[in-house]
Amino acid sequence: MPGVLDGVRVLDFGRYIAGPYCATHLADLGADVIRIEKLDGSEDRWVAPVAHDGSGAMFLQAARNKRGMTLNPMKPEGRDILRKLVETADVVVANMPEEGLVAMGVDYESLKAIKEDIILASNNVFASGGPWSDRVGFDGLAQAMSGAAAMSGPEGHPTRTIAPFADFCSATLGAMAVLAAIIHKMKTGEGQHVETALLKTALMMTNSLAVEQALLEVDRVSTHNRGQTGAPNDIFQCGDGWIIAAVIGAPLFERWCRLVGREDLLNDDRFKDDEARGNNRDVLCEIMAEWCAARSVDEALAALAELKVPAAPALSIPETLEHEHIEAIGILQDTDYGGGLSKPAPIAGFPVTMSATPGTIRRGAPTLGEHTDELLEELGFTPEEISELRTIRVV
Repeated sequence: MPGVLDGVRVLDFGRYIAGPYCATHLADLGADVIRIEKLDGSEDRWVAPVAHDGSGAMFLQAARNKRGMTLNPMKPEGRDILRKLVETADVVVANMPEEGLVAMGVDYESLKAIKEDIILASNNVFASGGPWSDRVGFDGLAQAMSGAAAMSGPEGHPTRTIAPFADFCSATLGAMAVLAAIIHKMKTGEGQHVETALLKTALMMTNSLAVEQALLEVDRVSTHNRGQTGAPNDIFQCGDGWIIAAVIGAPLFERWCRLVGREDLLNDDRFKDDEARGNNRDVLCEIMAEWCAARSVDEALAALAELKVPAAPALSIPETLEHEHIEAIGILQDTDYGGGLSKPAPIAGFPVTMSATPGTIRRGAPTLGEHTDELLEELGFTPEEISELRTIRVV
């Protein structure tokens, strides 16, 4: 079944996550996405190699559903191919500051000169308009500058999360913005430049902390896994593993008190509301820790579920791959790759369930330059011309 974006062509000049995964969302929804790489492969292809040809885990995730070609747009012949590609495209995705966009000829003004109604979706680290706008970097920088790292990990030791949330959320926001830009183009015929930035995304995600600080000057510090506005909220050790449990709000606290046999706490002013419980978190978390230590993970989770207290196992990655619920929801789909794998890779598909226009994984990531000849032929190049382009290392 064709996707809702069938007929939309996207040129993906992204690198690493925020740019490429924005294009991945569009590909899952049916767009013809062309991943354009350096002749020897872009850097993000080789991160955490898992395939026989050296391609990495992140690339297999972010390049599925795309056709792949190599191109050197810095050469005149490459710039000519770039122009021809842009003429056929609806959207260009690029992952770099303005200076880099201009150097490659994929800044908005250059693209608009080729195709008036083009949509450019760019991403950078620090956002346009500030003294750091042309600096480069990765997700961890945004986590650090937004305050997220300072509020994670042990007190006094800023800690970034291994999951690059600023990258993936920027990718998703970028895809949402592209869809909005496509709707705008349908109404007006006008393209536009949409820009995401890792720092802006991270600041959005820590905004409530910033609001509280600006208004109340509470000067919060990290409490590791323990929540600060409600309790008990922590990762607890059971007899055979770990669970996370979160008690927020009066109804949940009342049910939790019954569960652990401490209904006397309901009349204790230290725990009269979420703020008070958060301020006295250590007392409540220690009670919960004792309760969990006397039970297995399954016993604790069953008892918590019975009273509808939110809880889940804290799984290792191997355990995640084998968990019955994760298997049942079907998010991880066995996907092959032409560069050789020991077995199909469990690629996370489009994470939103849509009843009429679902996102799908139709094929795995392309090998390096896999569709270069095919795409050049679509642009009108002859086999002899393609051979010459290879000889002079344009493709």
